[in-house]
Amino acid sequence: MPGRTPMVKAVVGYHGRTTNLWLKLEQENPFGSIKDRVAYSLLGTIFETGLLCGGIIESTSGNLGIALARYSQICGVEFTAVVDPRTSRMLVRQMRSADAKIVEVTNPDETGGFLLSRLAYIRDRMAVEDTLVWPNQYENPANPRAHTEGTAPEIHSAIPSDDLDVFLGVSTGGTMRGFTDYVTRNRLPWRCIAVDEVGSIALGGPPATRSLNGIGASRSSSFVSGRDCPNVRVTAREAVAACDWVASELGVRVGGSSGATVAGALRWMREGFGAEHMVVVCPDGGERYEDTIYSQNWRRAKDLTARADLEFPEVRSTSVVDNSLILT
Repeated sequence: MPGRTPMVKAVVGYHGRTTNLWLKLEQENPFGSIKDRVAYSLLGTIFETGLLCGGIIESTSGNLGIALARYSQICGVEFTAVVDPRTSRMLVRQMRSADAKIVEVTNPDETGGFLLSRLAYIRDRMAVEDTLVWPNQYENPANPRAHTEGTAPEIHSAIPSDDLDVFLGVSTGGTMRGFTDYVTRNRLPWRCIAVDEVGSIALGGPPATRSLNGIGASRSSSFVSGRDCPNVRVTAREAVAACDWVASELGVRVGGSSGATVAGALRWMREGFGAEHMVVVCPDGGERYEDTIYSQNWRRAKDLTARADLEFPEVRSTSVVDNSLILT
């Protein structure tokens, strides 16, 4: 079962101010990412309602596909992952190793991305295969519920203060909605800040070419909008620089969406905001990005080798909090 992932705490100094920066390491879930929680929640809803008949199909940029493939394999259910050319070949291999069928959609949509084309493919399949089940992570309330009932309470248990800013990368928007629902339900003074890549329209705004997987989207989120919450947009160059900083200063390799979210938190801090505790939910680890984020060839191909305009704080101390020892 996913959850109870550890946190790295770093006491950082920035322009004479000290802040506690926490990284929630979702790479420690059973199948390697925060999407383990979402997959478990989505499939739980399907099994509870008895809808499952002829297999599962879902659009994915990688992490959800791996989690759904592994859980489907355990349950003896056929799973089809609908991906696109931007999906890491390493992630595709991991899905195939869990017996997933892979469909790659190669026609870009009107925004220049592939998400809308992937969704159109699924709708076409669903129209002719009435026993196929689409969990639809983009609209299914089981997506945010995974975080309302899991991720957010774990953070609340681990940090002995309510003076908290939580930074959450946005793709479907499910994580953000789950956290805001938890905050509202428990009347907490937390601020939840959405982080998106420049060029994504998940929170609104004009589309542009993007380089990162696992963050951003070529359609507006059904769960949250830029009007609903404070938000920060970062570049792929800033995300890559933040990944390198986390690896060198905190001793952890995180994925591109995690680097983007760290970069958003540091920009928030640089602009004079920030609570006593700043939490970054890191969706996955760096091992899935050896051929992209941590590849110099990929960085050169994406023109991401130049120095990012991002100032990093001084790290004064680090420690690890194991949530499995906190929650009962």
